[in-house]
Amino acid sequence: MSDAPDRITDPALVGYSCIQAYLKSLDSSPGVYRMLDAQARVLYVGKARNLRARVSNYSRPGHSPRIERMIGETASMMFLTTRTETEALLLEQNLIKQLKPKYNVLLRDDKSFPNILVSKQHAFSQIKKHRGAKKEKGTYFGPFASAGAVNRTLNQLQKAFQLRNCSDSMFESRTRPCLLYQIKRCSGPCVGLISEEDYAARVKDAGRFLSGRSTRVQEDLAEQMQVASDAMEFERAAGLRDRIKALTSVQTSQGINPRGVTEADVIALHMDSGLACVQVFFIRANQNWGNRDFYPRVGADVSSAEVMEAFLGQFYDNKEPPRQLILSDGIENADLMTEALSEKAGRKVEILVPQRGEKAELVSGALRNARESLGRRMSESATQAKLLRGLAEAFDLDAPPERIEVYDNSHIQGTNAVGAMIVAGPDGFMKNAYRKFNIRGDDLTPGDDFGMMKEVLNRRFARLLKEDPDREKGLWPDLLLIDGGAGQVSAVQEIMTAHGVDDVAMVGVAKGVDRDHGKEEFHRTGQRPFALKRNDPVLYFVQRLRDEAHRFAIGTHRAKRAKTVGATPLDEIAGVGASRKRALLAHFGSAKAVSRANLADLKAVEGISAGLAQKVYDFFHDKG
Repeated sequence: MSDAPDRITDPALVGYSCIQAYLKSLDSSPGVYRMLDAQARVLYVGKARNLRARVSNYSRPGHSPRIERMIGETASMMFLTTRTETEALLLEQNLIKQLKPKYNVLLRDDKSFPNILVSKQHAFSQIKKHRGAKKEKGTYFGPFASAGAVNRTLNQLQKAFQLRNCSDSMFESRTRPCLLYQIKRCSGPCVGLISEEDYAARVKDAGRFLSGRSTRVQEDLAEQMQVASDAMEFERAAGLRDRIKALTSVQTSQGINPRGVTEADVIALHMDSGLACVQVFFIRANQNWGNRDFYPRVGADVSSAEVMEAFLGQFYDNKEPPRQLILSDGIENADLMTEALSEKAGRKVEILVPQRGEKAELVSGALRNARESLGRRMSESATQAKLLRGLAEAFDLDAPPERIEVYDNSHIQGTNAVGAMIVAGPDGFMKNAYRKFNIRGDDLTPGDDFGMMKEVLNRRFARLLKEDPDREKGLWPDLLLIDGGAGQVSAVQEIMTAHGVDDVAMVGVAKGVDRDHGKEEFHRTGQRPFALKRNDPVLYFVQRLRDEAHRFAIGTHRAKRAKTVGATPLDEIAGVGASRKRALLAHFGSAKAVSRANLADLKAVEGISAGLAQKVYDFFHDKG
């Protein structure tokens, strides 16, 4: 991979003339090109089998309106040559995700998906939900479309196989079975109520079920139930019957369970009025593990083939593709995409566009979901647009806001104080833009809400001025909603003035008379407080925004408080990580007991070296 010649930066060359100026310096190598505007902002990222031929195509008229606009804004270009076209495809999708160019099809929601992990780090395996890098030793099953899909499956698997979900430290510290054992969700391995051999058999059965061999598992359980019944062990037979019912419940909740598709993602695209919805169904082990909808950013003149190809490239950039991708629409570079995904997975990946049979039925179902999801979203967007227009009218804004930021604080008598920011816009809540702020001010009086809000906004605007001083990245708000009245508004106005920000509207939302929900008062700098009618949809909209900010702030505060509750002085000792902390607490029972232990007792703890024992001892005894 190598860089092409430096960009041509002649300000007189824009559009077709700019693109034509590059042709003399390009050869027929594969690679990636970037089109930039006069401010060097990336407009478009593309890949080419032959860079010279591809750029030459842009140098002549005859394109769609979207591409014509892009060419008209192009003031310079950048090039990266690659060894192969496959490498160019992978690089293109990576750059699109990083740079988010204006004219590319862009996948906006790209979170990781959860898996079920059967851990193998303990003699009695733990079953749990897992998200992120697969670093822990064990067997992973997934992906599932959502945490809810995982939780429902885990709930039924606990009934069926009664595997533990407690942490290893909790397992080691128990002296009697927990509530899950009492309600028949766990077999009680922590206190020896099941042998290691029998537990391992259940782990194996759970793995077989999650691998698609569910029929065999149910047949085995049915045989065991019959044997127990014949031996008049009716309680054991009833337990086995309940386990079979739990497995059946999992299959029923999954809905679609194709016989002829073992491992695939079914991907359907529906487009309407310049908007697109992509529906993905995850089929693993002949089971439907949920579905998820995505709304990539597209233009009115973008083809379905272009949207589907861009979606595949960006979606699987950080995910392992399954053995089959079953699509509703074909893509232009199917062979190239197949090669790129197979190379990434380290095995063959097949791309199919079925016309008949079970696979076509799967696509039809996914397409119906995509069509219905897009219809709902378009309806919601129309309602949201109307509410934003009403908000602009109520607060005397120049135009409906594209980005609303709502702030709230949460604390208990000043402790574990946090600030929270939620963001909303034309598409509703923008949860990937939410931010939390740990209140740092040592000079703040506990419970000083004005001081906390000033710190949060000070940090927010300082960061905005640093990261997006020219306001080109869409990070700046059009409207700030602050939880509070005149005092909060005055405090925030000081911060905005100090940072030289005088063109961002800001409104304080106070509870009003008797702190009654529905009697909110709105405060603006230099204006008298005012209220909206109780049945005004805009009032309900503001209440939803404020309630969401409050929910996020409370959740953040609780998480911080829970973390603090679990903290001990051991966290401050260098060399004492999570596992050694667990070993010390398990051996002595509490951090206070550790602090009182003598050196010989500390050395006796498994995993604690003589040197570390000395360090722990010194930490608690050399503070005077």
